[in-house]
Amino acid sequence: MVIAPTRFDQIIDRFADLSVLVLGDLMLDEFVWGKVSRISPEAPVPVVEVQSSSFYPGGAANVVRNLTSFTRHTTAVGAVGRDETAARLKELLRVDGTGVEGIVEIPDRVTGHKTRIIARQQQIVRFDRETVGPIGEIPRGILIDFLQREIPKHDAVIIEDYGKGLLDQTLADAAIETARRHNKVVTVDLNPKNPLCWNGATAVKPNRSEALASAGLAEEEGIAVVERAAAILQERWKTDYLLVTLGEDGMLLFQATEPPYHTPTRAQKVFDVSGAGDTAIAVFTLALAAGASGVEAAELSNHASGVVVGKLGTATLTAAELRASFRPPGFGLGLPAI
Repeated sequence: MVIAPTRFDQIIDRFADLSVLVLGDLMLDEFVWGKVSRISPEAPVPVVEVQSSSFYPGGAANVVRNLTSFTRHTTAVGAVGRDETAARLKELLRVDGTGVEGIVEIPDRVTGHKTRIIARQQQIVRFDRETVGPIGEIPRGILIDFLQREIPKHDAVIIEDYGKGLLDQTLADAAIETARRHNKVVTVDLNPKNPLCWNGATAVKPNRSEALASAGLAEEEGIAVVERAAAILQERWKTDYLLVTLGEDGMLLFQATEPPYHTPTRAQKVFDVSGAGDTAIAVFTLALAAGASGVEAAELSNHASGVVVGKLGTATLTAAELRASFRPPGFGLGLPAI
């Protein structure tokens, strides 16, 4: 499908006015940049001479970061520790204009912190510091109260599950039920290690492996097994859309009353797939909230993912980059827009 330039502008121009709440496992991403010129005499490992380091919102906070490229009306909701990592993460979010009042601090919890060592445009190693486990009844109650107050003020809700213990069925149900009661778009990026029921969600966006695992199917070649998994999940959750990302094979969109829609990968080059799923659900959700059809939203999401995998690190993109990604081989030419 090719989206005509006027239709593209109609959708994208609405993004800036939309407000989105993101509920999920909030983390801090750290990138340590250096160069390698020798092997350590102590062990057969490279010695990285550190040149610089940088910090970015990670996990569900990276979804927020992707949203802020298009709209300044964002709210982050989740749980962190009472530590230096949490303070740095919240400050980064504030700088982007994101509301952080929905972030609960839990004193004995370690805020998720992923450190990646990069040399010669390659990731050498990653190490994680985090607490994985339930957040407890009192923090959960505080979050539910916040969601019930704030979701009506937003146009869409994204639930981002990294499997770190924030989300349980009670919290997921509270978010979805509140969103649907107020006619808000609510999308989910699931984690099959935390098998929750997503009934009532507008859309669920697993990758191929997550879709098969959630449906209880074994890995095998081809698209047919993805279609079987999608049928199982749609029957189970009754969602309007199921968007399955397929890596180098693009995306498959499943809708209740339409045949599956396949959009092939739009990536011109691939440097780093970190965070591509976060970009995909951010743009897909914005597009739905802006009035795009499921197919239009899938195309925009796929193009956006194709841009960010061509960048190193958990990257984001701008509206101009997204628009440019539609130009080759002919922006606005070919099939009529839907």
